[in-house]
Amino acid sequence: MSKLPGNAGVSVLGDKSLEFYRDPVSFCRQRIEKHRSRVFQCRLLNRPTAFICNVQGARELLCEKSNLFLKDPTDLMTNIYGDTVVTTNGEEACLLRLSLTSLFTGSCLESSSDYITSVCERCLKDLSLSGQPECVYSAFKRLGTELVLGIFLNVRAEEQPELYQDIVQLCTQHWHGLISAPVNVKVPLWSSGFSTALDARDKLVDIIKDKLENDTQGFVGSLGSLPLPDSSSASQHLLLFISALIPKALASLLTSFTLALGGNGQMRRQAMEDPDYLHRVLLEVQRLWPPFIGGRRIANQDSTLAGFNVPKDYGVIYISHSVHRDPEVFQQPDHFLPERWSGSTERRKPPQLKTSCGCWCPSRSLGYLLWNAGQEHFLCSFGSGPRSCIGVKLTDVFLKEACMYLLKHYDWCLDPPSQDLGYKWLPVSRPANPPTISFTLLDQTRYDRSHTS
Repeated sequence: MSKLPGNAGVSVLGDKSLEFYRDPVSFCRQRIEKHRSRVFQCRLLNRPTAFICNVQGARELLCEKSNLFLKDPTDLMTNIYGDTVVTTNGEEACLLRLSLTSLFTGSCLESSSDYITSVCERCLKDLSLSGQPECVYSAFKRLGTELVLGIFLNVRAEEQPELYQDIVQLCTQHWHGLISAPVNVKVPLWSSGFSTALDARDKLVDIIKDKLENDTQGFVGSLGSLPLPDSSSASQHLLLFISALIPKALASLLTSFTLALGGNGQMRRQAMEDPDYLHRVLLEVQRLWPPFIGGRRIANQDSTLAGFNVPKDYGVIYISHSVHRDPEVFQQPDHFLPERWSGSTERRKPPQLKTSCGCWCPSRSLGYLLWNAGQEHFLCSFGSGPRSCIGVKLTDVFLKEACMYLLKHYDWCLDPPSQDLGYKWLPVSRPANPPTISFTLLDQTRYDRSHTS
């Protein structure tokens, strides 16, 4: 086995955390080119760290060797959320996952569908009403927040507006503190962001505990009846499920979806008429613009990843943006090409392809494409393997319902047509300058007629 390319630097002085967090995509791209390897090392969070930017390494880390690489027990997520299915390790994580899985599958998932439909209609029906361009990221974040609070906490904006707004404000304070420096300082007339986050967390937990004690319906009631390890586990998990993280991830993907299909009426019509094609579009959106940059583990023993030695106690971080662009697996990796998930192997005329920056250009070298049908599990936007996101099926339902509503009711385009669509990737990916889009209401009679013919 080979030594990791690059070097881990010296303690403190050799740390590259600031450079990485400033622009993780450029950070990884530069080192991939420098070392001519999609696996390399440097010092991150003052710990020697292996960076995994290819499919093979990510699959080994998240699936085949997941028991050798553990969640960091000192991670900030643990301080903020406590011991949850996301932050624990070993048998405890497995037992939590077994207990919670029933809430995100089967009848529990189906019972949420009517509410999801109603919220999408209420939040998206007025996108064209003002006649002005819409800041879509903000609109989609509001949609995601209503979905999350309604499903997980039984708090609905139209029924309990004051409580709803109080929770939204607390979740925002909690989130901003979560992404600030973890310094708990409180003096007269001033508190650090992290201290404010902890105060918001305590207030949210009080609301959550009240719901768990008095609400026997829906997700809250079901969670309260599960055999969880201790009395605080249910409230800690609800705190995680209603955090601002989930609405931001949904907003990220819906924003990327509208940008990818903006100006392409043919692709929108095909996605509206063919659920399988819409599924492939969303896979491609997730591949090119994953909402989360990746995930971090600690090596529990000496091991290997993608043919490179990883010593015990090394940090390991997989970068979803880079994994999803691994040219060994994804041909034309920077092009938006939903057909790659179709499984077709026929030779066809080279199509117009959309690059990840939003430009259309002809492909010169498609030939026989290496298609990726059946390789959806290579995507790691929401993790993969035994520690993948427990709510990924619910997220899929959210996204398809919202996207189908948009497709059925609107045409849309960038307004103004020239905008900077360069992405920021942390803490959740989205265009650095929130894009504005003009929506035009479709003739619903024309849609109904074409859909039934």
